[in-house]
Amino acid sequence: MANSSLQVDVAIIGGGGAGIPAAIEVARAGGKALVLEQASECGGTAAISGGGCCIVGTPLQKSQGIEDTPDIAFEDWVKWGGGAADEVWARYYLEHTLHDLYHWAESCGARWVDMKSQEGNRVLRWHRPDNNGLGLMTAFIKTAESLPSITIMTSASAERLLTQDGRVCGVAAKRNNETFDIRSKTVIVATGGFNSNLNMVLEHRPEFRKFKVMEGSGFGAKGEGHKMVKELGGYLTHMEDIWFYVYATPDYRDPRQRRGLVFRMVPGYIWFNQQGKRFHNESLTGGASASPALLAQNPPHAWAIADTPMLSKIDVADPYYRRGEVIDRAKVQELLDNSPYIKKADTLEELGKKTGVEDLKNFLAEIEAYNKCIEAGLEKEPKFGKSLKQSKKFDSPPYYAIQIFPLARKNFGGVKTDLHCRVLNKYFEPIPGLYAAGEVSGMAGGHINGKAGLEGTMLGPSIFSGRVAGAWAAHEAGFGPGFVGKPNRPELA
Repeated sequence: MANSSLQVDVAIIGGGGAGIPAAIEVARAGGKALVLEQASECGGTAAISGGGCCIVGTPLQKSQGIEDTPDIAFEDWVKWGGGAADEVWARYYLEHTLHDLYHWAESCGARWVDMKSQEGNRVLRWHRPDNNGLGLMTAFIKTAESLPSITIMTSASAERLLTQDGRVCGVAAKRNNETFDIRSKTVIVATGGFNSNLNMVLEHRPEFRKFKVMEGSGFGAKGEGHKMVKELGGYLTHMEDIWFYVYATPDYRDPRQRRGLVFRMVPGYIWFNQQGKRFHNESLTGGASASPALLAQNPPHAWAIADTPMLSKIDVADPYYRRGEVIDRAKVQELLDNSPYIKKADTLEELGKKTGVEDLKNFLAEIEAYNKCIEAGLEKEPKFGKSLKQSKKFDSPPYYAIQIFPLARKNFGGVKTDLHCRVLNKYFEPIPGLYAAGEVSGMAGGHINGKAGLEGTMLGPSIFSGRVAGAWAAHEAGFGPGFVGKPNRPELA
């Protein structure tokens, strides 16, 4: 394939939560799409995510007696974004979540199974798909693979964008050490964020240089798309707005000692700082609550304490710990048994000693107090008001202490785009032939969330902006009418 070229209507860089929906839109408009994915399989960050999407006015909400509208959600969104959200994009997304995300995902074979309370929302609107982000992406990828006008090229990297006569006309790519050009009428950049590039994270957030911070996005989220767009004069905005999670432990298998592993499904665990004191309501794990609480500790890490039954359903969000769509329990146990960041003991006193907490007496006393709250049948424990519905006593050894650190997870800033997902330059004018969607564009528009996100406001807008970009890129290439969605407005019902 050396020095050869391919011809398609729309070239899409990235096969994740934005790129695959974009390809589906191109194909359904009648165009030929080629997806370049540098990993050996598609899915990206979306496939290792919790899969939750912020969606409004759904049948799932109505089945639980929840009345929600885009107006209510918009108020919550703007307030939570700290005055920095792109209100035009936020409104556009929220009005389209019912028909153009919820029902559209179902049409691709996804299934929405439950909802979860998330900080900043007045009602339940964080919708979880069956098998989390992996289940959602599996449905989208199967849909894309069923469409003959979509070509998915894995293990292939984009080197640079090609231009001719002032417009973007393709991508220079590399696969198996061979270079080739993909000639296209339009290009969509859907390369994800840059949170698996620690140097780039620290460039935009230098105050974190004094902490241990882990890389926590998809393996390919290195910021390559940002660089390609910037080279062509694309405008980058709100790059310092990075969302950190703290329910993550270092990946001891990473030779560079930079990558972190997000873990979920450990109900009832409690967190201690190095002094041996609890400091937070552990049921609040979001980036707006748990992350600041942990970063306020000295040093800024903690120990998540659990007994064996609490870890029975632990889900480690990394491909190594799965067999397809099934959690590989043997490999999860391998992590628990071998990571130097995880301590194991037959007694709580021994566990406290292994973590090196400074006040062992307080450590044990706080666990005992927690146990007594459960014995007493309390709905909430008085120290932090934590709900005990998901909790049990610490009474089943071996006990575990998982060391957790801040992890760079999501980029709330990125490439500035208009409502057609066209990339804008510093004059806020479109760069002909170039589109961007998903996390490379701050999920949508450049900064749809602002300084904080309600949760589900990352993956949801990435999927939606991918669809919008795909439809308009196809339109510019001569196929279809552009994005024609169905807004959820009472007057249109």
